[in-house]
Amino acid sequence: MKKISLLGILLMISVSLIAQVVDPVTWKTSSRNHEDGLVEIIFDASIDSDWHLYSMYFDEGGPLRTSFNLGESEKFELVGNATETPTPKEVFDDVFKIKVKYFSKKAQFIQKIRVFTTEPFVINGSIEYQVCQNDKCVYFNPDFTVEVKGVKTISQSAKENVSTKEKSESEKDKSIWGFFFLSFFLGLAAILTPCVFPMVPMTVSFFMQGQSSKFNSILKALIFGISIVVLYASVGLIVSLTSAGADFTTSLSSHWIPNVIFFVLFLAFAASFFGMFEIVLPSGLANKADRQVDKGGFLASFFMAFTLVIVSFSCTGPIVGVLLVKAAAGNVLEPLIGMFAFGLAFALPFTLLAIFPRMLKNMPKSGGWMNSVKVVLGFIILAFSLKFISNIDQSYHLGILSRDIFLAIWVVLFILMGVYLLGKIKFSHDSELSHVSVPRFLLAVASLVFAIYLTTGLFGADLNAISALIPPKSAQQFDLTKNKVVGQATAIPEGLCEAPKYGDILHLPHGLQGYFDYEQGMACAKKLNKPVLLDFKGHACSNCKEMENKVWSNPDVLKRLQEDYIIIALYVDDRTKLSENEWVTSSYDGKVKKSLGKKNADFQITKYGINSQPYYVLIDTEGKTLNEPKGHDLNIDNFIKFLDEGSKLFNK
Repeated sequence: MKKISLLGILLMISVSLIAQVVDPVTWKTSSRNHEDGLVEIIFDASIDSDWHLYSMYFDEGGPLRTSFNLGESEKFELVGNATETPTPKEVFDDVFKIKVKYFSKKAQFIQKIRVFTTEPFVINGSIEYQVCQNDKCVYFNPDFTVEVKGVKTISQSAKENVSTKEKSESEKDKSIWGFFFLSFFLGLAAILTPCVFPMVPMTVSFFMQGQSSKFNSILKALIFGISIVVLYASVGLIVSLTSAGADFTTSLSSHWIPNVIFFVLFLAFAASFFGMFEIVLPSGLANKADRQVDKGGFLASFFMAFTLVIVSFSCTGPIVGVLLVKAAAGNVLEPLIGMFAFGLAFALPFTLLAIFPRMLKNMPKSGGWMNSVKVVLGFIILAFSLKFISNIDQSYHLGILSRDIFLAIWVVLFILMGVYLLGKIKFSHDSELSHVSVPRFLLAVASLVFAIYLTTGLFGADLNAISALIPPKSAQQFDLTKNKVVGQATAIPEGLCEAPKYGDILHLPHGLQGYFDYEQGMACAKKLNKPVLLDFKGHACSNCKEMENKVWSNPDVLKRLQEDYIIIALYVDDRTKLSENEWVTSSYDGKVKKSLGKKNADFQITKYGINSQPYYVLIDTEGKTLNEPKGHDLNIDNFIKFLDEGSKLFNK
């Protein structure tokens, strides 16, 4: 606040003086190419007599420091902080009560950039600074333009950077398409829910009444279908517009407030599906939509779609909730794309039946089987709700939901679901079951087999098939495999240089040893002269758990991790508070990072330009990237190749 007020006063003074004072600083910008794709952007300042220009580096709370804005471009990236020469004069300012630094007569500022192109280009930016003379100060913010020659050859590190960005974009595209098809499939599945399926005949009968022409009938059906898509996509759009910040989704997926909200909502939906109560929207809203439908016409098609979405929400709500929860772990486009795909799949059968109403004769009739679908959904939703409590437990290190308890609850739920499918348990809205059909019997067998599979996890089995959905093995209290020798004929790992910070609350899988603090881990790597594996991960990161259980558990991978690397695991969603002397101010968004997770997330974003997990980077003892970083990839051979390549490059 002090800085804002001072800047406001400074601006007012500048306005009054600007007509009287010509800028006392003359700027000259140039560029100078170096080897390895580095270019220096040079700012030479000539300062008039009796004026002084403030340095870039001294404590906040004083005069405005000099700063340079080079903008953003895919053609270059900043390398480190700008340097300044000569050494500025340091004095104590009686007004601001702090030590300040400034230049007289001349100063030079140099910002290094790494260039990713061989073609020349232009950087357009601005300089912000304050100059003072005796009892007056003036604020300036001029623009600058500097020409940069393209580098002769793009360096290996620059190639890696470009390759990483391209791969990141490719993986993002694949992820979005995968999410699109998942959402589409869930949209089709939602039609079979008991709130939606019985509305099929009612919807089709509406479109069969009073049709003046086949063209009008088709047009009404299309308006109806498009309206459903728009209504569901609007929900995704709202979520997208309210999501902001590079680490917003990480915070959302690990913070206790949204996780508690999702947990309570899923409990409510499960109770409703079991028949404890019915979730209904305000009757006035549904009645208004019904009255608009009764009026007929093209507008009625929209209100018919609106009515369908409202009435069906008590069954589609949990499915939509799953989509939005998954979207919370991805980029801000996913809610919109997911809800669009869900609405498209949901609308498609209704639209086709509205266009071709005779197809309705071949549809199965709703009945008691619909209630069974509802109850089965209740069991699944109840099981899934535990993941939200697990996210809180892992992120805040509460120790209230160990892996044992989590699995025990799942075992009981899926046994009960199997028994229910066999007709041995009945809920209030179930029909009499005279016999068990073959499909129902097979589903019961699958549920009971899955429960037996889960039981092995209570004794320490890895459960790789569902590792992304359950707590990690480090959260297990009873484990018969805990004392087994990891890997095949592996050497005992070399001891760490010192006890790792946060080692009492953070752990690596499969008995691996490592660090959870970047500076501490790098110090040990230098001492032992070993390369480093940076492991950007999260407590709520399902793909991280999947990689560790399906790839890291391989004996050949474990051997390399144990013998060849110092592992530094950087949790981006950990809520551990840092002491004030460990806080960092982000160069990315200017915010102070006060927790371990936020500090690690900011490091990943500013250093590597990516905020997805898992993300593996192999570096040498000076922090230089050895080879192309790797994300989620369940191909074991690819990960072994990745580790071997890094080790080979380090030992060159």
